[in-house]
Amino acid sequence: AAGAGVPGPRAGGGGGGGAVPTAAPRASAPGGGAAAVGDLGFAAAAGVPPGASDEPVEVSPFWHVRESRGRAWLDLQNDVTVKDVVQAHREGFRSVEHLKRYTTLGMATDQGKTANVGALAVMAEQTGKTVAETGTTVFRPPYTPVPIAAFAGRARGRDFQPTRLTPSHDWAAARGAVFIEAGLWLRAQWFPRPGETHWRQSVDREVLQTRASVGICDVTTLGKIDIQGRDAAEFLNRVYANGFARLAVGKVRYGLMLREDGICYDDGTTARLGETHFVMTTTTANAVLVFRNLEFARQCLWPGLDVHLISVTEQWAQFAVAGPYSRELLGRIVDPHHDISNKAFPFMACAEVSVCGGTPARLFRISFSGELAYEVAVPARYGESLMGALLAAGEDYGAVAYGTEALGVMRVEKGHAAGPELNGQTTARMLGMERMVSKKKDCIGNVLSERPEMNREDGLELMGFRPLDRAEELAPGAHFLASGAAPTMANDEGWMSSVAWSPSLGHSIGLGFIRNGHARIGETVRAWDAVRGRDVPVEIVSAHFLDPRGERLRG
Repeated sequence: AAGAGVPGPRAGGGGGGGAVPTAAPRASAPGGGAAAVGDLGFAAAAGVPPGASDEPVEVSPFWHVRESRGRAWLDLQNDVTVKDVVQAHREGFRSVEHLKRYTTLGMATDQGKTANVGALAVMAEQTGKTVAETGTTVFRPPYTPVPIAAFAGRARGRDFQPTRLTPSHDWAAARGAVFIEAGLWLRAQWFPRPGETHWRQSVDREVLQTRASVGICDVTTLGKIDIQGRDAAEFLNRVYANGFARLAVGKVRYGLMLREDGICYDDGTTARLGETHFVMTTTTANAVLVFRNLEFARQCLWPGLDVHLISVTEQWAQFAVAGPYSRELLGRIVDPHHDISNKAFPFMACAEVSVCGGTPARLFRISFSGELAYEVAVPARYGESLMGALLAAGEDYGAVAYGTEALGVMRVEKGHAAGPELNGQTTARMLGMERMVSKKKDCIGNVLSERPEMNREDGLELMGFRPLDRAEELAPGAHFLASGAAPTMANDEGWMSSVAWSPSLGHSIGLGFIRNGHARIGETVRAWDAVRGRDVPVEIVSAHFLDPRGERLRG
C-alpha cells in the first residue's frame, strides 16, 4: 500500500525531545511518555515528576586519581602509565614527540586513539599548559580505515619489496654484467664480453677459465650469522645433525641442518674463529629462516645456554677465489706475515688475516666449485675495492669474474647439492649424507630422521645423469622411467633436480634422485618430460662428474 513502511511523526520527551536544562527534561518527560502510551492504545497513569534544579553544572575532566599510589595505565597496549609520563617530564622529555619515543606512547596498533588524550592531559598538568598548548603527536597511517586495495595496489614490480645489492654491484654493472634476482638480491649472472652473442658463450668461458686458471665470484648473499658465547659450540652441536663440539679453532666444517621431522632443511659451513666465536654461513634463500629458527632455539628450546647470535650478512663482503692459481693470486693480496701455504693453511682452514696492507679480513679455505678455492671476507665498505684488487692482482693469470650461472655449472659438475636438491622433500640418506647424522648426540630432527621409510635400502639416491646421445640437452623436472615403461605414477622412479651444460665435458649433465641409484650405475633409463614433450635416454653415473676423489681442492 502507498505509504507503507514510512514512519509517522515521532513523539519524544525529556532529553529525547530536545530539552537540555536539568529541570526541563524532567518536566516534559511524563507528557511525552503518556503520548507514546496512548498511541499504543493504553491508558496512561498520571504522575508528578520529582523536582530538579536549573542551576548550571560544571563538568571537569577527570584524567586520573592523583592520590592513588598504584599504577594508573594510560596506554594499555604498550603499558604506559601516569608514572611514566611524570618521569618523562622530570627527565626533560616534555615535547609530545619526545614523550612518545621515551615511553612508546601511542606506538601500538591503535596509534594512540585509545591512550593519547589522557596521556597528553597528564603532560599538560605537568607543564602547566592546556592540552591544546601541549600539542598532539603525528599519527602514522592507517589512522582511519582504508580499503585493502590501497595496500594491494602497491604490489607492482619492484615497488613490492626492497632490492638488495651486493658490494660489487656497481663494479659489475659498469662491466656489463647481466643480473638475476636471487631472493631479494640482484646478483651478476654472467659477464658478457665483446663478440659473445649467446649467454652460454660467456658462461662457458668463465667456467673454463676458472678451472684452468682462477676466477672470482661475489658470494656476499650467503647468509652469515655471528655466534658467540661460552656455550656456542654446544648450541651448534644441537642445531646441526653432525658434530661441532670438537671443531678446532681455525677450522671450518660443513654442516647439515634437519627439520624437526627429519627432512633436510639447510646446509652450509661454520668456521671457528675462537674458543667462543663461530661464523655460520647459510644458503642465500634460507638466510632469514635459519636465523629465525636459531633464535627460536636459543630463546625457547635452550634458554639456559650462554650463546648470542647476530646476522652479519650485509656487514661482510665475501668473494670466492677459485682455480689452480687461486693460492698464488691470494698471496699477492693477503699481507705477507700470514702463511697461506698448503701445509700451514690446508683445506677447511680459516683465519682472521689482513689484506691489501692492513685491511681486516677473514679467510676460509672452502670450495663450491671443486677446485682449489678460498673465500675471503672484508667489511662491506671495502668490497668493491677488493673485487677490483683481486682481478688486478690476477691479471697475468687471466683471472675472470664469474657469475651465478658459472657457479651453478661448476657445482653440478662437482656434484654438490643446492636448492633444487634441498627442496623440503629430501633426507640425508637421499643426499648421500646419512653418515653425517650423528648417532652419538641429540639434535633437532635426529629422532624422526631414523624412521624406516626414510632409510630404505632401495630408496631414492642422488646420482648423476648424462644423455646417451651427447647432443641431447637434459631438462630439470624430467621423471625417470625404465625403458619401455608407461609414463604412470606406478612406474615413476625419480626426477631430475638440476641440469647444466658442462663446457668441461662438452655435453649436458644432470643431478637427480632415482631409486637404488648407486647399485644401478651404468644402467640406462629415460628422462621423460611431459611438459616439453621430450623422452631422452640417460645413463646413471656418479654425481661427481669431475675430480671424484677431491684431489684438486686439496692441492
